[in-house]
Amino acid sequence: MPTPHESCPTSSHRENCAALNMSDPLAAKHQPIEFAQRFIPAARPRLPDADAVLPYLRRIDAARSYSNFGPLLTEFESRLAGRFEAGSKVVTCVNGTQALTLTLNALDLAKGSLVAVPSYTFVATAHAVIAAGLTPLFLDVDPNDWMLRPETVRDALAWAPAPVSAVVVVAAFGAMPDLEAWKALREDTGLPVVLDAAAAFDQARVAEIPTVISLHATKVLGIGEGGFLATTDAELAARVRQLTTFGFRGSRLSDIAATNAKLSEYASAVGLAALDSWETDRLQFLRAAQMMKVAMTFLPDVQFQPGWGDGWVTSVCSVGLPNGSVDAVEYRLQDQDIHTRRWWDRGCHLNPAFAEYPRGDLSVTETLSRSVLGLPFAIDMDGDDISRVAAALSLALSGR
Repeated sequence: MPTPHESCPTSSHRENCAALNMSDPLAAKHQPIEFAQRFIPAARPRLPDADAVLPYLRRIDAARSYSNFGPLLTEFESRLAGRFEAGSKVVTCVNGTQALTLTLNALDLAKGSLVAVPSYTFVATAHAVIAAGLTPLFLDVDPNDWMLRPETVRDALAWAPAPVSAVVVVAAFGAMPDLEAWKALREDTGLPVVLDAAAAFDQARVAEIPTVISLHATKVLGIGEGGFLATTDAELAARVRQLTTFGFRGSRLSDIAATNAKLSEYASAVGLAALDSWETDRLQFLRAAQMMKVAMTFLPDVQFQPGWGDGWVTSVCSVGLPNGSVDAVEYRLQDQDIHTRRWWDRGCHLNPAFAEYPRGDLSVTETLSRSVLGLPFAIDMDGDDISRVAAALSLALSGR
């Protein structure tokens, strides 16, 4: 009797593939597969092309303003702020890590105090905490949505080796956490909460919790390097702005120790062009994600994040696989010229840079490190490549 992976595709599955203009991965599975095809990268970012950016570059030429909060940056920040609730402020920065660092600095937390962070995140989160003169306290995440829970922080307050002064929550690969629950924790404990929403440009529309978003080239709205803070706290925004510009605040006097982390007019030109095409680009990301999900319908062991490609988009495709299978699957796909990426690797706590920092039980993080893998994904990924990835993943999961 054939296994589920060997059963014939249903007609509805074939119709779905046809509707999305992609080859049927189930049929492909039963054909000889030529893997001496072109290499499929894990990520293939696409920024606005030269023609889209050129009108903004001409505005720079006309204004002869190149940095220091010129007209393009002012417009870029205004358009970004318009995505959030009324009264929200946006402060741009040279990159998302700096934006997170300076936001933590602006909260004026006790130097050296603990900041609760998930270990299951990109290392930039922990680096930002340390750069702000604070100490990361690595905590575990929920096994279902891969994000830190308020209950975990509440429990940690009882055993933490020193006072916890704040929390950084991470939007896992672009999925948003339960913000109401985090606002409740803030109200109950008085702890400031910051949202590291580096990959969540699409879903981040509420700024009552200070929210930091990356504009790196690998993100859905990328400008090369950049990031921004969105917040309804006008004083916090003003202080972060001051920290990005030598401590100036309405004068040429440095009132506080600060840095230079301003975004240039050239980066803003790319950002404005990216915003011009955002609605179209979002639809393209949705289409690519839906094709990926259709291609994987015959692989019950492949689990997508809830809502990925339906309610929200992001620039990566991180999937859950059977526990302990990632090493072998990654090797087999690589052998077939299909590149994968463990975007968050094994968790921050296992990086040498963070080896000495305190942590709680991280059993879920360690399980995720053996079961979550980033598959190839891009805004313009076509049906043939998606079908090839699906067929190769089927073979990899079956041990072939």
